[in-house]
Amino acid sequence: MNNLVLAVDIGGTHITAALIDVEKRHLLESSLVRTPVDSGAAAAAVVLTWSTCMKAAMQEATVSKICIAMPGPFDYQGGVSLMTAQGKYEALYGLNIKQLLAAQLGTDPQQLFIKNDAACFLQGEIFAGAASSGFDKVVGITLGTGLGSAFYEHGIAENADLWQHPFREGIAEDYLCTRWFVQQYAAVSGTVLKGVKEIAAHAAADTRIPVLFKEFGKNLGTFLGCFIEMNPAEAVVIGGNITGAYEAFQQEMEQVLHKRFPFVEVKRSILGETAALYGAAGSWHRRQIAGR
Repeated sequence: MNNLVLAVDIGGTHITAALIDVEKRHLLESSLVRTPVDSGAAAAAVVLTWSTCMKAAMQEATVSKICIAMPGPFDYQGGVSLMTAQGKYEALYGLNIKQLLAAQLGTDPQQLFIKNDAACFLQGEIFAGAASSGFDKVVGITLGTGLGSAFYEHGIAENADLWQHPFREGIAEDYLCTRWFVQQYAAVSGTVLKGVKEIAAHAAADTRIPVLFKEFGKNLGTFLGCFIEMNPAEAVVIGGNITGAYEAFQQEMEQVLHKRFPFVEVKRSILGETAALYGAAGSWHRRQIAGR
């Protein structure tokens, strides 16, 4: 079998693609392509942007599979987008993405394997990253514009879909995403900054900012405790853009979590933005090994 696959991570603002050797668990850096996407564009324009990026990453290589990490809601088996009221890819709702992409790529729709992006993140960290040291049960979360969650057991990572889990006065995502930082900082300072990176950059000059990160850490620790109660785990893997300020909330998060689950290991993602690429490839590769 050809060990080379094309791995693809589709996000709300960018698409990333690269070739991965699944036997060596190695990403070919020279093939990595990252392209901006207008997720509000018409379906044909979105699919063209995606396929152009994928072709550029694939180059002239022959691949065994095209493995795609895709946000939900999505019919992953059938290949149909169910995204609506998500603020992205509205024009794709009800369309068969496997068929549309395959037509652009000149291949059979069966050549495409599509899996939830949060599950791919966790599978990637298990396949070649922070949790690759033999854990049997792991939970993972991504912290960014939204909250992604996944659990891993029996060799497979699956989407936990806990972004809307009841939490405090609302749902988990209300407290564990970029929006929370922006709103909280605006409330205490009267200043609107666009993201966590920008807020963190002012921490040395504004003593209110470290307080916000500590509150975030406590909320995160509490949420992780609830997650592990529902899905018992030996380790937690945390990724996403907000982990760029990991040290600012790590201590409070671990203190709260370890009061309930003292032996659960907490791991920070080491693959970063390539985790979902590794996970998409690794998920398909595991199925091949298992004969599924």
